[in-house]
Amino acid sequence: MSRDYNRVILMGRLAKDPDVRRTPSGTLVARISFAIGREWKDKTTGEKKSETEFHPIVAWGVVADTLEKYCKKGKQLHIEGRLHSYNYDDKNGVRKWVTEVIAENIIMMSDGKNSGQAGQPAAYQGAPQSDAMSAPDTRSLRNEAGFEDEFPLDFSELGGGNDEVEIPF
Repeated sequence: MSRDYNRVILMGRLAKDPDVRRTPSGTLVARISFAIGREWKDKTTGEKKSETEFHPIVAWGVVADTLEKYCKKGKQLHIEGRLHSYNYDDKNGVRKWVTEVIAENIIMMSDGKNSGQAGQPAAYQGAPQSDAMSAPDTRSLRNEAGFEDEFPLDFSELGGGNDEVEIPF
């Protein structure tokens, strides 16, 4: 039995609506850009500072279905999953490395106005992952129709304009 451990727990907001597609075999897959903000006080100036990081997240099956049905840009989520890294050669032959989170469980945080709404699930926990039943390998998406130009996610479009994500913490 392996003693290795690969677990990620994040809480943040969707930077844009989930991109949900089906593989040719019919498996539902969702890709999201997840914004996580933090604040701190600068020790030298005493000035309050903040920054936002964006993380690529992939969800499969019923977790992807839940994201598609109930989650939109700005929705606060608690995500549990694992890190997955891979590399590929881009169109110019340059080796690129990608690290993303494979979401296995999500909890939709209450935003006040939706709490208690009928049909609105509070949480979804995906099926337990084991060696015999693991989530599909995302490297296979490199050759799927519609995903060729999507890897890695381009976060540059999130850098300005009226579509900026505001993190209220």
